[in-house]
This record gives sequence, C-alpha cells and structure tokens, in this order.
Amino acid sequence: MLYSSDQINISHLQLKDALQLNKLLVSNTQRFKRYLPKTLAANRTLDSTRSYIKIKMESAQRKEEYVLTIKDKYLYNIVGLIILKNIDWSRKQGEFAYCIGKRFKGQGLMTEAIKALTTFVTTELGLQTIQIITHKTNIGSINVAINSGFEWKETLENEFTPLNEVPLDMELYELNYER
Repeated sequence: MLYSSDQINISHLQLKDALQLNKLLVSNTQRFKRYLPKTLAANRTLDSTRSYIKIKMESAQRKEEYVLTIKDKYLYNIVGLIILKNIDWSRKQGEFAYCIGKRFKGQGLMTEAIKALTTFVTTELGLQTIQIITHKTNIGSINVAINSGFEWKETLENEFTPLNEVPLDMELYELNYER
C-alpha cells in the first residue's frame, strides 16, 4: 500500500483487483468514454480486465507506467484510478491521468490521492515535474489539479482526439519539485 487515510487506500494495481476494476469501468462507461477510451476498450470483460492488469503490472516492473487504485477504506471497492504515464526518466517528468466513479466525485478524494501520489513520485521515484493534461470543460479535473498545487502552463493545441471527434486543445498543468 502506498497511502492510507481515514477514507481511502492507494495501491499498485494487482490481479486480485480485476472484478472491482471491471465494475468501476463498466458502470462508469458514459462518464469515462470521452477521455479514457483505450482503458475502457481494454476492460470490456472480466477476462480482458485480467489481461489489462497483467500488461500494466509488467509496465510497472519496467518502470514505464504505473496504474494505481484508489479504494474505499471501509468497503475496499475501487472508486478510482490514477495512471502515472509518459514518464521521461532523463527529464525526471511524468503525467497523471485519473478517473473517479460518479458516486465519489466532488468529495475531495481525487485531490487527496493526487497529493499523496505527488509525494510518492517525487520522493520515491525521483520525478521533479508532474503534469496533468485536461480539457477546459472538465471542471472537476481542473479543480483537482489546482487544489493539488498544480499551476496552469499553457494550452496544447490539438493534443487529444477522442473517438469519432476532432482533435481537442487541452490545458497543461504542472507541479515542479526542483531539488
């Protein structure tokens, strides 16, 4: 376990999480489909979720990408995910992508999780720059970034293309821990 508080636990994704992860993603398909199409596509069935987890565990072993679960402290249900991706070890930089189930939005859980994982990735992994890239209409994600200490840097033109849509400009938020 990487982090524990009165409300949540954060851990690396494990095979035993397959059923809970699949439930989270399938039950929130409409909520996640625009910005997490690849994750959703890789988790349509319980078997595909098991395959997804194996692939992500291997990526973590190679230090390419880390998928972390946010679990409700009392029921141990997965309520959200944080993915540390686009890691550039030479620049000591990585990007957080995240999602939280509809039932848990607006409770400050993702902000708490991002703050906790920022501490982990800077102290344990040695990253110095962490990014969050979000769309200007995703107010919840913008609030998580700002409330976690990230600062707006710039608009990235045509940065992300949702399925069957035109490319979208995205907003870049960064947090720097220069040592």
